[in-house]
Amino acid sequence: MSHLPSFNPTSALKRVLPPTVVDAQDPPYIDCLIAGGMGGSIADFIMHSVDTVKTRLQGQPSGKPPKYNNMFHAYSTILREEGVSRGLYGGVTPAMFGSLPGTTLYFVTYEYTKRTLTASGCPDTIAHLAGGSIGDVLASFIYVPSEVLKTRMQLQGRYNNPSFSSGYNYKNTWHALKMIVKYDGFAFYEKFKVEARRWEARKDGRMSIQVETACGAVAGGLAGFLTTPLDVMKTLLQTQVKKPTNSIVTGAVATTTSSASGALITQKYYVGIWDGLRWNLKHQGVIGGLFRGVGPRVFWTSFQSAIMFVIYEQALHLQENMRYFGQWPYRAS
Repeated sequence: MSHLPSFNPTSALKRVLPPTVVDAQDPPYIDCLIAGGMGGSIADFIMHSVDTVKTRLQGQPSGKPPKYNNMFHAYSTILREEGVSRGLYGGVTPAMFGSLPGTTLYFVTYEYTKRTLTASGCPDTIAHLAGGSIGDVLASFIYVPSEVLKTRMQLQGRYNNPSFSSGYNYKNTWHALKMIVKYDGFAFYEKFKVEARRWEARKDGRMSIQVETACGAVAGGLAGFLTTPLDVMKTLLQTQVKKPTNSIVTGAVATTTSSASGALITQKYYVGIWDGLRWNLKHQGVIGGLFRGVGPRVFWTSFQSAIMFVIYEQALHLQENMRYFGQWPYRAS
């Protein structure tokens, strides 16, 4: 019985036919680094204006009536009164300085932790959760300082802003950084990917761009909704005006003042996350307190996650093909 000769494609044929691998290997860490940095920073930049609207809704003083009624009213008001660069895109510079290295570190840490735990026999769900958690912890050392700068400049708007009172008035990012230093001292997505690949059942084992977008949007929106109460407290703690040093704070403090329009505004000083969550729930309720700004937050996290994960996955595929075809910078010497 004759045997068919083994097929070894030439380099010319490789350039014509793309690789089709059902059991794809994990991409190299350098690919994850590049794809993660690109996906995260591009997505954050595109969705920054929605994040600004969310910050304004969460951080506006408790007045009767409030300045911003909902997401669309806030968006149109900020655009009309303050413009794009210093209004909707206020704080974009520190956001980008934190986004690129932060998402790069997150994805590399996530992949390394996930692969290490999976190789040692750890269940996939636990490996994905652990990878995301450790990645977030390490990336937070980059995210948090830039997030403080970004959030305060988003809440402030432009310098000497006559349209919104935030308690801050920074000239630019560098001025904000100096003043703050001087005076203040992925599991959902992985599970959706598995189910989506099983549902599509493509021969190459990959997802279509439409399904990648849907997975990222649903995972990001769900995570954004569940974490809204903590995100509200993060915004309020990062943007509240520091208490005078001669005052002794023993609990949550609230003072009532009147604005120029005559509306009563409650100025609240929060002394911690749990104290603030209890106070918001008691005095402002579930929707107005704990889930303030949930609409733009879910909208932002959904689209931001969809953009980020699509770019991440496509960048990995591109680098895989470049390595397979021996293209620069993966060309063999």
